[in-house]
Amino acid sequence: MRIGELSRRTGIPARMLRYYEEQGLLQPARAANGYRAYDEADLFRAQQVRGLLDSGLTTEIIRAILPFLSRPDQIHLHPDCVTAEAAAMLRGEVDRIQARIDCLSRNRDALQAYLAVVQPAKSAAE
Repeated sequence: MRIGELSRRTGIPARMLRYYEEQGLLQPARAANGYRAYDEADLFRAQQVRGLLDSGLTTEIIRAILPFLSRPDQIHLHPDCVTAEAAAMLRGEVDRIQARIDCLSRNRDALQAYLAVVQPAKSAAE
């Protein structure tokens, strides 16, 4: 399939698919005319990359772990395959994600506290 069809089937803009290729995250075949030629494996890989990016992973980390992903809907890294450098990157990413979770939790709690104060006053005024 060509890039337009892959884009339509995955919901990922063609521009992003080209970016994935530039970053080494997708490696489509090339037809004789130079057009990118994608297959079903590329479709699943593109969806996997999109999900990993949406979860907050960087392209650098995705590039490091992509060769070890076993299925399109699953991250399975065999312990023997993870280099010390990849493990350090993953630990750093876990710390970064946890910091984001902590910040989001604080923001959620602050908004809930604000609503608890404002909503009773709003209901009484109505």
